[in-house]
Amino acid sequence: MNTFDFIIVGAGSAGCVLANRLSADPHCRVLLLEAGRRDDVPYMSMPLAFRNMFTNPQIDWGYFSEPEPFADNRRIPVFRGKVLGGCSSVNGMLYSRGHSSDYDGWRDKGCAGWGYEDVLPYFRRSEANWRGASHYHGGNGPMGVSRHVGDPHLFKTLSEGVQALGHPLIDDFHGPAQEGFAAPDFTLARGRRASTAQAFLRPAVKRANLIVRTRCTVTRVLFDGRRASGVEYLQDGQVVQVDAEREVVLSGGAFNSPQLLMLSGIGPATALRQHQLHVRQDLPGVGSNLQDHHSIRVEFVANGPVAFDSQLRYDRLARSVVQWKLFGTGPAAGLPVSGMLFYRSENGLTRPDGQTLISPITGNAQVWYPLIGKGVGHHFSTANVRLRPDSHGSVTLRSSDPLAKPVIQFNLLAEESDRTFFRQAIRHIRELFASTPVAPLISRELVPGASMQSDAQLDAYVRSMIGTAFHPTSTCAMGAGPNAVVDDQLRVHGVQGLRVVDASIMPDIVGGNTNAPTIMIAEKAADLILMGVPKTASTPTPTQALV
Repeated sequence: MNTFDFIIVGAGSAGCVLANRLSADPHCRVLLLEAGRRDDVPYMSMPLAFRNMFTNPQIDWGYFSEPEPFADNRRIPVFRGKVLGGCSSVNGMLYSRGHSSDYDGWRDKGCAGWGYEDVLPYFRRSEANWRGASHYHGGNGPMGVSRHVGDPHLFKTLSEGVQALGHPLIDDFHGPAQEGFAAPDFTLARGRRASTAQAFLRPAVKRANLIVRTRCTVTRVLFDGRRASGVEYLQDGQVVQVDAEREVVLSGGAFNSPQLLMLSGIGPATALRQHQLHVRQDLPGVGSNLQDHHSIRVEFVANGPVAFDSQLRYDRLARSVVQWKLFGTGPAAGLPVSGMLFYRSENGLTRPDGQTLISPITGNAQVWYPLIGKGVGHHFSTANVRLRPDSHGSVTLRSSDPLAKPVIQFNLLAEESDRTFFRQAIRHIRELFASTPVAPLISRELVPGASMQSDAQLDAYVRSMIGTAFHPTSTCAMGAGPNAVVDDQLRVHGVQGLRVVDASIMPDIVGGNTNAPTIMIAEKAADLILMGVPKTASTPTPTQALV
């Protein structure tokens, strides 16, 4: 079966949602192609094991940035899930939509139908939120969104600390107020990861009109004149061509979608000719406007055994894993997070520009064994995120070889405004941990260290440690201007039968984690696509659903 109505390239956060929603219409024959493997990695569904998934080379694309000229010429790791579910199968499962004004900003840039009230129904449709159905939340969607249960003493203490700094406490980051301190929600269902592969694809995979093929690397989009007519891909060393009678949809993410467009002759004409590629459509915005959340860590040594390290003792961890396996409860069924803050770093801002995630554990924490050795000790770590950095980057081709990794350049810290933000962010988190309620929890600052005080010292630390939150967006931006790649229906400008549906279409990055917005984009895109499907086609005969 090599002819379909729709071919979706990429079974990640967006692609799995699209495959479910499009195949729910029995008139649509849908092919979903994924370069990675099935999502059957041991302990992938266990929340506490997410760090092992994030860095597992068997399910990662292995990308790095080019040397970053404003960050000590370091090459920044770019973890991206190469597996069914994509990054939703390997991420930290934090559910965050960003600020409502983010979407109104998209609308005001000319993206009709993408304002906050326009997209809110699609957020609701995707989720089964622990709060139940309301104006802000869905109660019976495919994806579980669970309440975080952390250490109540730590949460209370941190709540008092942020209040001492003048920040409000809120109950829901996605309600009427979207600024302040609260416990975040997570995409979990019954103590297990609710990836889009599990929540959306698994219920749909037995449908006769949906075929899923893994370990298929798409090398180019095929065209009949100006219309996308199918794709070519490699599987087990063989070149395969499949036809799309209606549309090809790229859902490869902010790196792979622009790369595939350029390999197919759609992108900046001069750059394409440099790689001896035929220019099908000159779109200078393809691969430009790369945005990601810049992030820096600040860590503290705890004053006594008040953090998570005790739970990593081998025997205790083993019991936690058994409890999780049997009941979906216990420490292994959640993440060691104490709270999250969205805040404005300076007066005059209309919405938060900073995000701080506080965890009672460090990035190098590991299992430890009694009588053999101790763990790394009790620590608090903070991820301090610039939500809307002014420094933007790009994705370009390394060569015309479709198996060559793209050239990724973030340009971290290129703008002085970003450097200023991180100086303020470090001082802000120090102020929180020095506050009267929180200070008794802390023995000393671990990194960058209390001796690092001047602007020059903090700048040097930030340059040496800055990374991203792994939220790349905007390389196939939606809009109508000269650098736009897709229109407000997500159709690629200048050609027919080709759309992009993933985080790359965001005109600007949202002020929060990007998995939930990407799922929303796919939910809305499914409606846009299905509007053009007549209800007269026949349902295909059953065939093998997952290859």
